[in-house]
Amino acid sequence: MNEVLEFLKKAQTYYLATADGDQPRVRPFGTAEIFEGKLYIQSGKVKNVAKQIEKNPKIEICAMADGNWIRIEATAVEDDRIEARQDMLNKNPMLQSMYKADDGNCVVYYLKDATATISSFTGAPKVIKF
Repeated sequence: MNEVLEFLKKAQTYYLATADGDQPRVRPFGTAEIFEGKLYIQSGKVKNVAKQIEKNPKIEICAMADGNWIRIEATAVEDDRIEARQDMLNKNPMLQSMYKADDGNCVVYYLKDATATISSFTGAPKVIKF
């Protein structure tokens, strides 16, 4: 899982895909952190992405760095504890101007049953399950 986080940090921007009915939706994200042994992402509850995850928690993440790319398929599980939200905000100070751990809008998800595949044009894919 640490290797997956390092890849996402190196990429800086990753793309999160959700389903909106029968329509896929993809948007850029940047926050990812490990908290209590789980990989977390963050968003706002008022955003469409949060509404889509609530209806269908299966997501996919894709990013590219140094000629390699990663695809992560997982189930996004909301962690409603203030400690989890505060940890994300503490590790990402730029979020603190938009979110507070107790604002009713900040939401964090951990990735459950995740499979990450790191690929390149020159080597065999590496699969990491967490």
